[in-house]
Amino acid sequence: MIAFRRELHQYPELSMEEYETTKRIARELDKVGLSYKFMEPTGLVGEIVGDKPGKTVLLRADIDALPIYEVTRDLEYCSKNDGVMHACGHDTHASMLLTALKALNKEKADLQGTVRFVFQPSEENGQGALKMIEQGVTEGVDNVFGIHIQSGVRTGVVMCPEGEMMASHDLLTVNFTGKGGHAARPEKCVDAAVMASSFVMNAQAVVAREMSPIESVVVTIGKMDVGDRFNVIAERAYLEGTVRTFNPVTREKAETALKRYAQAVASMYGGSVEFGYQHVTQPVNNDVASAQRVQGLASEFFGEENVVKQGKTTGGEDFSFYMVNGGVPGAFAVVGAQSDDEATHYEHHHNKFNVDEAALKNGARVMAEYAYRYLNN
Repeated sequence: MIAFRRELHQYPELSMEEYETTKRIARELDKVGLSYKFMEPTGLVGEIVGDKPGKTVLLRADIDALPIYEVTRDLEYCSKNDGVMHACGHDTHASMLLTALKALNKEKADLQGTVRFVFQPSEENGQGALKMIEQGVTEGVDNVFGIHIQSGVRTGVVMCPEGEMMASHDLLTVNFTGKGGHAARPEKCVDAAVMASSFVMNAQAVVAREMSPIESVVVTIGKMDVGDRFNVIAERAYLEGTVRTFNPVTREKAETALKRYAQAVASMYGGSVEFGYQHVTQPVNNDVASAQRVQGLASEFFGEENVVKQGKTTGGEDFSFYMVNGGVPGAFAVVGAQSDDEATHYEHHHNKFNVDEAALKNGARVMAEYAYRYLNN
């Protein structure tokens, strides 16, 4: 399992470009005689049909990487695709699911129903789950389960709260237009850099003064592209950011307020603005019975003191679409993968991201047991 994870880590591929990753997973499935079909443009879905009739449970792992240059060049399994890195742990997800499937296949005679599995592309841009749903992955499915490895959580800990688990992820774009000119003649210009700066600072007031302190809201401007030269007043300023919320009412309020702020800033400085807002993922809300199933088996394996039953994160996950758009109840869990080794302490999406590989067996066991117990309950 660790060796396979390391192989995937060496050859990461970006969202919707996971062609070789898909083929590599397929070769492993061939070795144990598991049936599958390739999806478009990448990814694959297959089934383990038990010898006894019953329900269908879907297990999902994502397989795409990020456009990040891995800086730990002395790592023996460092990325060989420069500028691309498994900086979010999707290589571990694929390896854990593959191992879980091998275990479940050995128990095929006892399975009461079907284990459907999907190695999903393009989670990082929020498009992969929808692509899989469009191609029928959730048809006839009664329950769905997925896992995310977590560097910020100690190895041996499993998190799976009932209800709210992860936030919706929205993409915010703001394009200010002013009037460019010479830096020595500001009176003849409308400075887009000033508009952009004002918006970035004031946007936090949306969280601090327009939202209930009981509701969780995050507004982050992660990208600014402003100006061309030190002595030219910028005519255009382009910003991108993300908004995280847990319910549709708060989501709508945040969008409305941010648009109003952008328009007000542009008007105040005499410029104009184009405002864009895209819903990328839905919130992840765990089905109560499904979450309790995870909590029960995790308590049995790792001890009740290592099971987190409450709490949520403002991270986003397109796994939400399986439950919302696919209409399938289920659960999403976090498996801790941080040891005393400082190399495992970097956050996801960091260019030094790595995990405690001892945690992979925990994730594989939870996935296999979840499916087995759901079908044979």
